Amino acid sequence: MKHIFKTIAGMILTFLALSCSDFLDKAPEEDITIEEAFLQRNYAEAFLTDAYADLPMEIHFTDMADINPFVLASDEFNVPWPEKFGKLMNRGAWNAYNATGRVWINMYEGVRKSNIFLDNIHITPLSEEFTAKDKDRWIGEAILLRALYHFYVMRIYGPSPIMDYSATVSDNFTQIRRQPLDSCINFVLRECDRAIPLLPMRAINNRQTGRMTAAVAYALKARLLLYRASDLWNGNPDYANFKDNAGVELFPQVKEEKWWAEAAAAAKKCIEECEAAGYTLYRVAEDDPVQNYYRLFLDRYNNEVILGRNCGVEPVPEKCGFPRSQGGWAGWNVTQQQVDAYEMDNGIIPITGYTSDGSPIIDSRSGYKETGYAEEAGPAGRWPAGVRNMYVHRDPRFYATVAYNGAMFKEKQIEMWNTGADGRGNEGRDYCTTGYLLKKYVDETCNIPQGIFSLKTWILFRLGEIYLDYAEALNEAEGPVNDVYYYVNQVRDRAGMPALPSGLSKSEMRERIRHERRIELAFETHRYFDCHRWKIAEKTDNGPIWGMNISAGTSLQDDAYYKRTVIENRVFKAPTHYLFPIFQDEIDKNPNLAQNPGW
Repeated sequence: MKHIFKTIAGMILTFLALSCSDFLDKAPEEDITIEEAFLQRNYAEAFLTDAYADLPMEIHFTDMADINPFVLASDEFNVPWPEKFGKLMNRGAWNAYNATGRVWINMYEGVRKSNIFLDNIHITPLSEEFTAKDKDRWIGEAILLRALYHFYVMRIYGPSPIMDYSATVSDNFTQIRRQPLDSCINFVLRECDRAIPLLPMRAINNRQTGRMTAAVAYALKARLLLYRASDLWNGNPDYANFKDNAGVELFPQVKEEKWWAEAAAAAKKCIEECEAAGYTLYRVAEDDPVQNYYRLFLDRYNNEVILGRNCGVEPVPEKCGFPRSQGGWAGWNVTQQQVDAYEMDNGIIPITGYTSDGSPIIDSRSGYKETGYAEEAGPAGRWPAGVRNMYVHRDPRFYATVAYNGAMFKEKQIEMWNTGADGRGNEGRDYCTTGYLLKKYVDETCNIPQGIFSLKTWILFRLGEIYLDYAEALNEAEGPVNDVYYYVNQVRDRAGMPALPSGLSKSEMRERIRHERRIELAFETHRYFDCHRWKIAEKTDNGPIWGMNISAGTSLQDDAYYKRTVIENRVFKAPTHYLFPIFQDEIDKNPNLAQNPGW
């Protein structure tokens, strides 16, 4: 009997999906129904734990059935592997038949597990070890999980079916319809409000890390309302005629400025509640700006993390981010556009635009030099002597995020030029396409040849994001008031960057906040969605992607390598590409599911 419960939650789901009276071919004494499972606390908890399994494994930028193509489909990232779905998006070659449907499938699978749990947890008996408070907490977790899964569907598809009940095989699935966007948003907000009084603000012990808390509910409300106020969802004229086959309007057409104030209020509430519960911006003991940022993503469940997804011993960041000479595939590549976005350490953005041939337009006040080589090493080893001047005196987050030609990595200097130890040479398909490797998330203490890797946690919500959510929403609602400056500057101070200049206008502050999000939240699956909700993706995700000339160079100081070179030309078709297509298989099964415009 005890053997079959190791994977009890998964087997129960199989039983329900197949509508069998016997979900495994076992002797009668080994059969179990879902009701019998929920009569035992351990099995009920196993079912709830399984409901967490569909949280997106976003640390996989190109694998896991492309559950996270969004980093690659933004202007911050590239890979050398042409078959990846994100590369299909970059070429504009995706459609309703070849678009990945894993987000839709996985999220609604998580919704279904949550619904089954909520329908049955009431029969689980209380005991000294399982009190009414414990049961309420579990109920709150399932309610919030269901809300979060709905949000993940909405952020790429827009209006979506609301599944707040346990579907059975006897249901008529052709009657499931997409609900208007406002209905979806209000459903998630209500679910968050239902969950908050049932949940603690923080995990109650180490065993509960990674579980839903009230802090997650506050953070989800803040992000959802920020999206609601933004141009993609707020009175977007591109979707003025978007209706289902019953004539139901799926996108609201009245632009509401009040949503910015609501988003600001939700973010401020999240900040206040989180800080009262002990959440803070993470800093290492030495308060070194580079390490403050670098260790934030490696030191698991530090005080900034509101929700993390346990990834186990995960080798992907190292295999994709290590240079070739140290056993890596060198495939996580930062674009030149992202490198150019990092400010100088004096707080001035060095590159303000580009000429027709891709040459940078440089702000002379910044001190940035495109040519020449550093005569001296930087403070705290941020750059070694002899590297290209374009990499010196940059925002400390640059050194925590990007491994560039000549940078030190595991006490060895990276040789990215063509004939260098980490260059492309003439070997295989694993190589750095842009001349820059992603260092963020990559644990330098790992050793690929020896098979030594570390536990990883992917951060889904953190306090630094909420600071920037609040600053953006408040600036849109009231202009650059004191709180806007304060919270942006808190993020910058942790990174060792000077405060924003005073006297900014509302539009100037908007651009600085957007720029700050690009740097602080880089490669965290925000850039794609930020550019979409601001409706600027037709500029950022369209046209040439630049890097260094990886086919040239014979030494660190070979000027030929540092020639800006087009890596690929990307295609973004507006407004079609602002929303994902629902996978055609789903439309074929249920013609009442309206397809997104343009697909």
